[in-house]
Amino acid sequence: MKIQPHVALLSVPLLMYIGSCQPATAQLSKTLAIGSRIALTPEQVVNNLVRRNLERAQELAAYHGTRIYRLEYRGFPGPKSAEMVVDVRYTSPETKQFIILSESGSKLLIERVFKKLLQSEKEALAEENPRHTALNRDNYTFAQVGYESKPTGALYVLSVEPRTRNKFLYRGRIWVDAQDFAVVRLEGEPAKNPSFWTKDTKIDQTYAKVNDFWFPASNRSTTSIRLGGRAYLTIEYQDYQTTAAPSMKDSTSTVAGYK
Repeated sequence: MKIQPHVALLSVPLLMYIGSCQPATAQLSKTLAIGSRIALTPEQVVNNLVRRNLERAQELAAYHGTRIYRLEYRGFPGPKSAEMVVDVRYTSPETKQFIILSESGSKLLIERVFKKLLQSEKEALAEENPRHTALNRDNYTFAQVGYESKPTGALYVLSVEPRTRNKFLYRGRIWVDAQDFAVVRLEGEPAKNPSFWTKDTKIDQTYAKVNDFWFPASNRSTTSIRLGGRAYLTIEYQDYQTTAAPSMKDSTSTVAGYK
């Protein structure tokens, strides 16, 4: 069983071709407590994150959801836009199917961006890739940046630096839920530029809890093109249905899509 594919294998491939975000500054705190809890060291946070990611991956048998990809390009030789709606079905440990429900707009963007994103996501699940893309100390170094308090609870903010220039890895920051030890947001850029034609690629992706699991909720990204211009990508994740592994309670739950 691979370590939480929804962090390592869903978010990272989105950095492959287009991506960016508006940076958010963590509020640094000198206090040693988060709410009623004593703040953990960065090492303890990472240990809990890796452990809980593995547990969640083992507990998830399958999921089904919908994605809406939208892309706007502004630059030479003229503006273009495209949209694609995709049905996604995942079965543990490494089977993922994509069914394209609709396409509109630029065929060039659909073929060279949207479909390549789907292809790279499948590639990330293949062979040894999950081991080399997991969010753990084998692939990243971690350092604590600070803490944030949200209505939903306290968050640890960590910087992440890839140990290798793997195209599936990223550098930046992650926000970790202090109760579930799950990534609720990542802000970063690729460890390795995926294409000569792109530069300054960044991404801002959020996650939401669906039953006992955490999945991508939204992706907002931009990239600069070397010949001039910028591309703006958004991905909305909706209508998740999850199936727990037999070892958990026998249940299949449906959760409405969130915006």
